[in-house]
Amino acid sequence: MQTPALSEATHPLIKSLSHYSDQELLTLFQRHPDAGQYFAAIYCRYSPLVYTLIRHSARSPVQADYLFGHTWRHVFHELSELDLDPATAPGKTLQSWIINVTAVCINQAELPPVESINYSLPAAPPPLWCYVEQALDQLLPIQRLIIVMAQSFHWSETRISAYLQAEGEQMSPNQVKSELQKGYRGLEDALPEDIRAIYLNDENLAQRLEEGRNPTALEPDLD
Repeated sequence: MQTPALSEATHPLIKSLSHYSDQELLTLFQRHPDAGQYFAAIYCRYSPLVYTLIRHSARSPVQADYLFGHTWRHVFHELSELDLDPATAPGKTLQSWIINVTAVCINQAELPPVESINYSLPAAPPPLWCYVEQALDQLLPIQRLIIVMAQSFHWSETRISAYLQAEGEQMSPNQVKSELQKGYRGLEDALPEDIRAIYLNDENLAQRLEEGRNPTALEPDLD
């Protein structure tokens, strides 16, 4: 089982950060929550190590990718509170902390069967996945719900409309389609500009979703 290719590692924004220390990247990440390149740089630096640890505990590459993605989600959510100050956390390094988080995720994970996993690592690299989830939280609830039903459940506008009407929300299929497009635009606008530059290139997010490279697909949580 090979470690995953990191296409983002060759992006100029990521390459420009290669000379920063772990502590400097962590500080930049914590001070600039509206920028995604610092987390992406940490991800590129430590992904080979994390994947090497994970691949021995998963029975298949699909499960390994799934656990890898979820492990980096845990890292992302806990990084903002991480303290590596030698005065308060002597001997603690970013590498040792990431190894510990990975070990916890491996030991606590109850991996679903391969056939029930829809996550694709090439389609949704963990940094993009994390920031898309963060952007989803900024949408109107109805737009977030419609996007989840369209992307996670692959429901048509007609089926979404029927579901919403059954729940007391009067919305025609055309209105669903309109809200879906507004949601996609809002989702893309809510992404950090550097994350759009690194992962979307000349595409918009709606195009990426429609082509099946889907960073919004939700999976059962490992918590």
